[in-house]
Amino acid sequence: MKKILITLLLVVGSYAVEAQELVWNNNLDKAMEISKKTKKPLLLFFTGSDWCGWCIRLQTEVFKKPEFVTWAKNNVVLVEVDFPRRTPIAPELAAQNNELQQFFGVQGYPTVWFVNATKVDGKTNFDKLGSTGYLAGGPENWLNVANGIIKKK
Repeated sequence: MKKILITLLLVVGSYAVEAQELVWNNNLDKAMEISKKTKKPLLLFFTGSDWCGWCIRLQTEVFKKPEFVTWAKNNVVLVEVDFPRRTPIAPELAAQNNELQQFFGVQGYPTVWFVNATKVDGKTNFDKLGSTGYLAGGPENWLNVANGIIKKK
């Protein structure tokens, strides 16, 4: 019985450690540098982190699951584009997020855009691959849709 409990704790602990290793960028320029080096598209997660129930649900049901963590590390560069109501953010970050929201026409949360981004003459150009939002069915369903979007191009 003790061996089973220890094994279970090790497995659960390894999932927790793996989930903690996931890095969400909030600086678009830094994320674009990583994307360029790794040749992976950006996943832009438009969220209201401290008030949007569906955003929190997407985080809990998909983004914090080991399947998503593994997939994200292999396929995308994560960027959180946050619009909190109770948590203050830096003015330059708020300005960046507002510009992104306007450019992508985001009207509801959560919205997830997959894009390739390049900078030409100081101007950022986006190649929109596709978008999605919250989908019921956990990580498997969400990842099927995400793979369909990023594998098109």
